[in-house]
Amino acid sequence: MTSPRHDPVLLDRVVALLHPALSRADAVLVDATLGLGGHTEAVLTRCELARVVGIDRDPEALRLAGERLAGFGDRFEGVHAVYDEIPEVLADLGLDQVDAVLFDLGVSSMQLDVRERGFAYAEDAALDMRMDQGSGRTAADVLNIYSAAELARVLREYGEERFARRIAAAVVRERADRPFTTSRQLVDLLYREIPAPARRTGGHPAKRTFQALRMEVNDELAVLRRALPAAIDAISVGGRVVVESYHSLEDRVVKRTFAAATRSDVPDDLPVVEAERAPALRLVTRGAERADEDEIRLNPRAASVRLRAIERVRPDRSRTFSNRADKGVA
Repeated sequence: MTSPRHDPVLLDRVVALLHPALSRADAVLVDATLGLGGHTEAVLTRCELARVVGIDRDPEALRLAGERLAGFGDRFEGVHAVYDEIPEVLADLGLDQVDAVLFDLGVSSMQLDVRERGFAYAEDAALDMRMDQGSGRTAADVLNIYSAAELARVLREYGEERFARRIAAAVVRERADRPFTTSRQLVDLLYREIPAPARRTGGHPAKRTFQALRMEVNDELAVLRRALPAAIDAISVGGRVVVESYHSLEDRVVKRTFAAATRSDVPDDLPVVEAERAPALRLVTRGAERADEDEIRLNPRAASVRLRAIERVRPDRSRTFSNRADKGVA
């Protein structure tokens, strides 16, 4: 098996955004996407009063991160869960609130770098793409079971692939004789179906399809839409939610959720806003922050990152933000 590595993106900036919320004794960070623990290691090193609850749906990531972070003792606790289960995780740990929540979205370095996981189109491997290999449908299952219309929807919505219908029809034709099992088979089909002029722009021709399949297999956008309001509800006054996203669809969900959380519900022309009706949260970042050229040169995966942060400035009203989000506010 190939060995994973982990190069956290915007590490210094992420820790700087989290630090004000983690500067008191027994402060708690939920690292909702633990991966190999690079962000958590930096937080535990630089925020010496804090402890971290690390969540990951991938048991292998939890094992490797646990080994890496063992020297921090009981300041770190790993939990096998999906990050939209934050309320249940905190309840199990007896925590009413936490001081910060971090999301580093998308596929982890470990999953990309381990060929056998099937996430990378540059390597021939079984088409798995599950972040938790112990449950759920694989990418091969999606290719072999979904109708042409369903496949086209996935490729169009999650991959923004303009040849979605053409690719989906080709998949259905090919699987009738030879079901899809490996990434090489899918990459070969994509090279045949995507016209040569389109293959010469926009990166590898398989990039969009592999991204779409991964997001479908792991239900990533639906999980994110549930997780963000839960994280916002979980933070105490002075607490922060920090999110790194790498795809326009993810960033759109983050942007809209943060905008809803910081929006006042009083008329714009009201001359004075009573304190109890002011938003309970504020944006910490102005728009989305990006990696600079130096970091992108050292770590190409930083090129697409969008970093946003939000902070609770006062207790919320009795109705939780997640309830408002369920009603379509977010």
